[in-house]
Amino acid sequence: MDEKLISVLWFDGAAEEAARFYTDTFPDSELTRINRAPADFPSGKAGDVITVEFTLLGRAFSGLNGGPIFTPNESVSFMVVTEDQAETDRYWNAIVDNGGQESVCGWCKDKWGYSWQITPRTLLDALNAGGEESRRAFEAMMTMGKIDVATIDAAREGR
Repeated sequence: MDEKLISVLWFDGAAEEAARFYTDTFPDSELTRINRAPADFPSGKAGDVITVEFTLLGRAFSGLNGGPIFTPNESVSFMVVTEDQAETDRYWNAIVDNGGQESVCGWCKDKWGYSWQITPRTLLDALNAGGEESRRAFEAMMTMGKIDVATIDAAREGR
């Protein structure tokens, strides 16, 4: 990787599995390198996957098989901006149906513990509009798990 800033995701042995799932799920994504341990180490053996390098929606990431010491939490999440309900459904369902779990307000969590915000652009536009449009869209969002684009659009228009 030639990038100067690379986000590193910590996994307990599942970095390659996660990277393959992410790159299969999202466009403009690719698993670019698998690095294996050159020798035995305290929690593994020579040849075990130690890191993976991948791009996700055009951004550089590295997955590190660091063991069970650290786990992801909601203080860091990935927001994926979608253009319509079909794209929203596709990403949400891929994450949830692959061992993940639903949450609220467009949030879900993948099976490795990373949080995702699957956020339709219309919701962001509504929240950025301010005033009554923003309030109505916000109140509608607060009742949802996966975001319903038609409901957000109706709220934006006061219907």
